[in-house]
Amino acid sequence: MSLKIYIKYMVSIRCKLIVQQELDKLGIDYLYIDLGAVETVEPISAQKLNDFKENLKQVGLEILEDKKSILIDKIKNVVIQMIHHDEEVPKMNFSDFISEKLGYDYTYLSNIFSDVKGITIQQFIIMHKIEKVKELILYDELNLTEISYKMHYSSVSHLSNQFKKITGLTPTFFKKMKKIKSEVL
Repeated sequence: MSLKIYIKYMVSIRCKLIVQQELDKLGIDYLYIDLGAVETVEPISAQKLNDFKENLKQVGLEILEDKKSILIDKIKNVVIQMIHHDEEVPKMNFSDFISEKLGYDYTYLSNIFSDVKGITIQQFIIMHKIEKVKELILYDELNLTEISYKMHYSSVSHLSNQFKKITGLTPTFFKKMKKIKSEVL
C-alpha cells in the first residue's frame, strides 16, 4: 500500500528534482513525483517521514498535513500548471477547468481558498496570468496582440488594463523599462 505526501511550495521542475534527491538520499522508493505531491511505493516509517520533513524544510519546502491546506495547495498547483507550464492556457472557463481537475464544486473550492488565503481564486489566477504576460513581454517573441490571444484576453486593452491594475505600469512602459535596464547593465 502506497503513501501519498503533499508538499507545499513545490511549484517547479527544480522543486521536483530536490524532492527526488531527498527521497533517494533517504532510500525511499516512490511511484511518482508531481507538482505538490509524491507517492511512495509503500508506507514509510515515522522516523524516515520525519527526516524527509526536516530535509525538505531546509530547502524551503513543507509537508502539508491538514485537508484544507492540501486542497488549497492543489488549487494553486492547478493554476500554476495551467498558466506557467502547459503549452496553452485552457480555452474553457477557469472555474470549470479547476473544478473538473480537482473533482470538487467550484463554489466550495472558491470559499475555502478565499477564507484561508484572503484573496479569490480569480485574483490568484489574474496575478499569475500577469506574471506570465511579463515573462512573454521580456522574451520579446510575441507582440501584445499575440500575447493577449495566447493568454485568452478578450482584447489588448483588456490585457493592458489588467496589467496596469496589477503592476501600476502599462505593458509598453514595462517593456521599455526592461530594455533601458538591460542597456544600463
